[in-house]
Amino acid sequence: MKLTFRHYALLGLVTFLLALPGRMTLPPLDRDEPRYMEASEQMLTSGNFVDVRFQDKPRYLQPAGIYWLEASSAKIAEELFGSDVLRKTWPYRIPSLIAAALIIPLTAWIGSALFGAVTGLMAAGLLMVSTLFVAESHMATIDTVLLLDILCFEAMLLRAFLDRQKNSPTSVWVACGYWLALGVGLMLKGPVVLIPGFCTPLALWAVERDREWWSRLRPRWGWLLMLAVVVPWCVAIDVVSHGDFFSRAIGRNFLGKVAHGQEAHGLPPGFHLIVFALAFWPGSFFAALAIPSVWKNRKLPQVRFLLSWIIPHWLVFELIATKLPHYVLPTYPAIAILTAAALTIWGRPALSKWSKIALGFYGVIWAAAGLAFCFAGTVVLYKMQHMLSIRECLALFGALPLMGGAILLLIRNHRQQAAFCAMGAAVIAQAGLFLAVIPNLQTIRLAPRVAALFEDVKPCAQTVLVSTSYSEPSLVFLVGEHTQLIGPEAAAAYLQQHPRCTLALVDRKDEKIFRDALNRTNLSIVEYGRIQGLNYSNGHRLDLGMFAPD
Repeated sequence: MKLTFRHYALLGLVTFLLALPGRMTLPPLDRDEPRYMEASEQMLTSGNFVDVRFQDKPRYLQPAGIYWLEASSAKIAEELFGSDVLRKTWPYRIPSLIAAALIIPLTAWIGSALFGAVTGLMAAGLLMVSTLFVAESHMATIDTVLLLDILCFEAMLLRAFLDRQKNSPTSVWVACGYWLALGVGLMLKGPVVLIPGFCTPLALWAVERDREWWSRLRPRWGWLLMLAVVVPWCVAIDVVSHGDFFSRAIGRNFLGKVAHGQEAHGLPPGFHLIVFALAFWPGSFFAALAIPSVWKNRKLPQVRFLLSWIIPHWLVFELIATKLPHYVLPTYPAIAILTAAALTIWGRPALSKWSKIALGFYGVIWAAAGLAFCFAGTVVLYKMQHMLSIRECLALFGALPLMGGAILLLIRNHRQQAAFCAMGAAVIAQAGLFLAVIPNLQTIRLAPRVAALFEDVKPCAQTVLVSTSYSEPSLVFLVGEHTQLIGPEAAAAYLQQHPRCTLALVDRKDEKIFRDALNRTNLSIVEYGRIQGLNYSNGHRLDLGMFAPD
């Protein structure tokens, strides 16, 4: 069997359709996603496509590439549906959706080029349903688009590597693709992209002890293409920010994450390995089962290539101080391909007693996680909203038998069939979460509910919301960039200075301070409504009142 364009197109379409549920109903996910969306929206309204900002503050974390993509998709949506769409979440999530629909066929192509069509399709399926990939593909953040870019230059590296194996010439277009993809990666994420971009060939160089295939990528002049992509914007932002961008983005953000855990994400080495059980579920246990086969076949050129892709990247991000699960997402396609090869074409080597015990223990954790995942939507919905959804119950009763079947098939040592059952359970459970659970979780949808109340009661078109107790970026995105996130006394002063077009959002615990400050100015207020819920970013329960001058 050989994969054709129709197979890849069908894979892309299936991924696209699976990533659609919940895309419009999913609220902005604090805290990173609404910052991306708001900064992109401000690009459009200000016309400044060089200096990235969130409200009046510079957002100097990475270059402007992802904001250009999200601003472009939002602009197209605005042309089609009007300016109101700029405060909707879905236009900014389009780049992630398109990237996801391209990542899966590209993974299938790489797997097929290395081990054959069946392995490529299995690898695509494992990645398509993995928890972290599904979550990232639903959000307007950088990670899915960055993964696509990394897959592109890894594919170019693979093409040159395979040409060396066949003793065939490598097209100059492959070299251009590699260096241009690196340039695009620099525009998306800065120097971080050089870790997979250069570590893979360096590791292969060390293992193969052969530099000839690297010369196929024309490094003598290729780096000029890479710089040509990123240097114009670098010059522009350096001029606009007076050098502040590079001191923050590289000195504070990039190097700071290496030495210190930023934003309470400092964790010890081993974090990514532990989280992998959930992040790559349902493929995580099958990846663990593949380890003996991978070790047995470690001298195969295809396996060396994939291990050179995985190991350096994984080690770097295990060693740096700041850790988030998506940091190792670029290794997941390679892990999926090795896992698929073990499931489809490799035999099963004999295992020692301790290996069987370790895999058995990991299998119990995997099964428990899978069963919990099946029940999670129903339990969360009942606990938080005291309700049951027919659609979520259907998802539960659809996913649970498949998960049970996967466990039973694993016990009987039918791994490939178990993988299919587990992937089916994941698809159904994820659909239930996005279609039935998340849209009904009103308790945690504070920002959308506040924005709806604000629209209902605002006295004039340019009304400003002053929030004292709820300062999440999602509120700024949904209400507007002029939203003021200040303390209760400062909110009272702002309300006294701008009484005609201002509303104040104050939590019950801050209300006394707010009212005392107003009493000193003899300004009376009226309450327009209250919103109660949970701020899931910090776990605080809030009782928010909306106030305006009487």
